[in-house]
Amino acid sequence: MIAHGSAFPVAKLALNNTVPPILMASLRMGIVLILLIPFWKFRIPEKKYFKSLLVFSVSMGVMVYVFMNLSLFHSTIISPIILGSQLAIPFGIITSAFLLNENISKNKWLLIFTSFFGILIIFFDPKLSDNFLGLFYASLMALFFGLAQVYSRQLKELDTSIINVSTGLFGFVILIIVSSLIEGETINSIKLINLESWILIFYQAIIVSLCAHLLMFYLYKFYTVGKIFPFYSLFPIFGISLSFIIFGEVPSFLFLLGGIIVISSVILLHKID
Repeated sequence: MIAHGSAFPVAKLALNNTVPPILMASLRMGIVLILLIPFWKFRIPEKKYFKSLLVFSVSMGVMVYVFMNLSLFHSTIISPIILGSQLAIPFGIITSAFLLNENISKNKWLLIFTSFFGILIIFFDPKLSDNFLGLFYASLMALFFGLAQVYSRQLKELDTSIINVSTGLFGFVILIIVSSLIEGETINSIKLINLESWILIFYQAIIVSLCAHLLMFYLYKFYTVGKIFPFYSLFPIFGISLSFIIFGEVPSFLFLLGGIIVISSVILLHKID
């Protein structure tokens, strides 16, 4: 969770060094792909995993990272973006109800509503008047993160190296094409990336995308999603703390109030049936 929380301020530092957001996401996935090829050994998963692996790879490798970078790129304050990522949990529960026909009790619906209400309170913070687009992208990031976690349940028997290689492959190929079409001058932009930015991108790829996610998938082999997922409530604490240390962001009263409501709701979501 420390690694997951650090991903946001680290990404913002790279974006502040004029690295294009979509290109940065593609390079991150490209590094993941290259590093995992020796462990992958070009193994092809069983056909029964194809659909779940495809949806997971596109959701996590493309949608989550591109919307994460776009949300940070269009925001001057990143703490609300970090907190907004917590909506992945209620989004995941809602998605599982529609896709897996899982039952959602009245208490869970109440907590889901409460978590969104907490985010709504943060929207009224005057400091965020120029950050609404970033918060919108953060909501999309959370939506696809929740979707990815739903499909990850169907991949728990699959080797983690295959999952991460697939995520890196789809993420890199799709995002490098999108970056070329939207941001343009891809080769020139890569040449202009300085050493500091490369270090930050490698940190995201190795520490966050590889180490943190591999550890999470390892835990999924022994524990249920319901036991593991609540720990995601911890990474905003680490991320917001790092944002204060690096950028000097001081949370406002509305942010603290909304944050307490969101995190409390998310924790309680996994404490009830």
